[in-house]
Amino acid sequence: MSLQSGPMQILLIEDSLTDRLLTLEALDHARVPNRVSAVDDGADALAFLRREGTFHDAPRPDLILLDLNMPRKDGREVLAEIKADPELQSIPVIVFSSSAAPADVKTAYGLHANCYLTKPVNFEDFARVVRLVELFWVENVTLPPRS
Repeated sequence: MSLQSGPMQILLIEDSLTDRLLTLEALDHARVPNRVSAVDDGADALAFLRREGTFHDAPRPDLILLDLNMPRKDGREVLAEIKADPELQSIPVIVFSSSAAPADVKTAYGLHANCYLTKPVNFEDFARVVRLVELFWVENVTLPPRS
């Protein structure tokens, strides 16, 4: 995940169209070159990540932006499955939630989320987090090659 190797490939897992549009606006504001793929529920997110069904040619994301409250499969379940899967666990996950409840924050970090941000998105905080996650993972983590 490096600006030198091209735009950051981002998977946005968000069921609210309004929140999806606000997140895309925040990414634009962050000025980090990116390509975003979006799914609107947890079951499709896992199919995307595992390249199953209609997602057989899905790109491997460099970063996942995950809402916690979604239909079909809750974001907490999705996060747990991502971090338990050896093929996926190295992908950083930023949780976006409208909840600032300490129990939700604790649960997300307990499931190994890389960051927890609350909605509505604060553009400056979001831009800083995306840049920091990118810098950390580029400089400190060797990701498996994209396939």
